[in-house]
Amino acid sequence: MDTDIVSLILFGQVRVIIRGGGDLGSGVAYRLSKAGFPVLIAELAQPMLVRRGVSFGSAIIEDEIVIGSMRAVRVETIDEALSVQAAGDMPVIIDAEGVTFAEYIPSVLVDARLLKQPVEQPYDAILTIGLGPGFTAGTNCDAVIETNRGHNLGRVINSGTAEPNTGIPGQIAGKTGDRVLRAPADGVVRGLEPIGAQVKAGQPVAKVNGAQVVAPFDGVLRGLVHDGLTVWQGMKIGDVDARGKEENCFTISDKALAVGGGVVEAVLSSPAIRALIQQGPDDNSRSTELP
Repeated sequence: MDTDIVSLILFGQVRVIIRGGGDLGSGVAYRLSKAGFPVLIAELAQPMLVRRGVSFGSAIIEDEIVIGSMRAVRVETIDEALSVQAAGDMPVIIDAEGVTFAEYIPSVLVDARLLKQPVEQPYDAILTIGLGPGFTAGTNCDAVIETNRGHNLGRVINSGTAEPNTGIPGQIAGKTGDRVLRAPADGVVRGLEPIGAQVKAGQPVAKVNGAQVVAPFDGVLRGLVHDGLTVWQGMKIGDVDARGKEENCFTISDKALAVGGGVVEAVLSSPAIRALIQQGPDDNSRSTELP
């Protein structure tokens, strides 16, 4: 019997919904699922995923994606989502506004969209967790997880806010803002190189309405949004990694796993969630069961 499925039954009464299936949200989903919680990811109809090789939200475009040992599957309904969870997989649904949340009845809501501004949630879960700037514990969420690289990365904040948005991407192999690829114009993206490709400085890796996007230095193309996505000038659409390791493009990052670990801590240290776990499954709720 799959041990992941057993874990889902153990914590089946604590359903989790994650808003945003990008690389950080996927790290959270991976950690929670491995810890034994049933997870549903809610995404946009046209996900804006740069690191799509490690983003469960890619299932919206590709129907399914496997990251590590975990398979994510696009679903259309909550009933389908529950069936996918019972099979040990990760369901991903199109729902930007939260219209399906009341039907799903999540105990935990994690906002992993990284909007970096205050937001209100469409559903009042027992525990609401926000990732990074824009969230204040005790005001628009119950706990905040630090997303800024450094000593506090992944730390659970139960009062106050995360570190402010610097606007500068975290440093990787000595590169910061220069490792980010941005749209040179408004338009539609067409990729010229696959994620994981070794690229040279000045090499075209994508086009936006015919305008070229080139690699800023030698490295590996770590991220690039899906073909056909409509973007605006200056929008982040890709990422080059100077370390040049192809495997880094398809494995969840240290940052995403650290943030995911913080979410697991916030969930398991919540008195309300602990009480729910101790109560056991609610006979009046829809349960996640083995098929």
